[in-house]
Amino acid sequence: MILVELRKLYRRPRTWVSIALLCALPFAVAIFLATTRVAGGGPAFLQAVLGNGSLFPAASLAIVLPLFLPVAVAIVGGDAVAGEASSGTLRYLLARPVGRTRLLFAKLVSLTVFVSGAVVAVVVTGYIIGVILFQPQPGVAGVVTSVSGPALSPQQITLRIFAAMLYVAVSMLGVGSIALFLSTLTDSSLGATLGAIAVLVASQLFVTLDAATSIRPYLPTRYWLAWLDFFREPILWRDIERGLGIQLIYVVVLLLASWANFATKDVTS
Repeated sequence: MILVELRKLYRRPRTWVSIALLCALPFAVAIFLATTRVAGGGPAFLQAVLGNGSLFPAASLAIVLPLFLPVAVAIVGGDAVAGEASSGTLRYLLARPVGRTRLLFAKLVSLTVFVSGAVVAVVVTGYIIGVILFQPQPGVAGVVTSVSGPALSPQQITLRIFAAMLYVAVSMLGVGSIALFLSTLTDSSLGATLGAIAVLVASQLFVTLDAATSIRPYLPTRYWLAWLDFFREPILWRDIERGLGIQLIYVVVLLLASWANFATKDVTS
């Protein structure tokens, strides 16, 4: 069943279009940065990227994370179950000796593979673009300045980019879990997708709202950008740990809710 879902995922043009658009956005930003060469005084992270392109994979994640990557994940997650129902294939899938738990698990694996593939594609594209367009300054080849000032070695940069990839992937699984849960509540994949996006927009709004201070630490988007702390020296772990904890809670709770709802749902389509 898992192989069936994976084949279905990667045979859809939507999957490849989404990944291509995610990779195209950092490329467009890199072109503008390389041609304009922003002068000093900008954000520390931007200046570090301009000084050495090996850090551009991290910048690529920062570019796609606030909006485009969550939307792509919400589309896939929202279509997981509701898409089958709206096309009339869900009842036939369950008529086979598949089982609802097994089907939902296969959908989760497919969603996880999409998230991982999208993050890897963005990072690889960012690295290729970065080393081509942002050559190291003379005399500092192989040395990258961290956000907080001290230099980072190439080995440190590689490990920290990998850690940032894992952090972003876990954050996006939180988004996917929201969309998957909503997908078990409705037969409309569009409704599930828009519902997940609405949750994320509301979360972003409350993060910036002073009146929502009491709930801010528990919002799904609160610590999305905490992975930037991987590029400080030393690493600041406080927000990273809190971000991972919040996302894991969302993933576990919403997956259990998805299973409980889908296992008892009256499937008519």
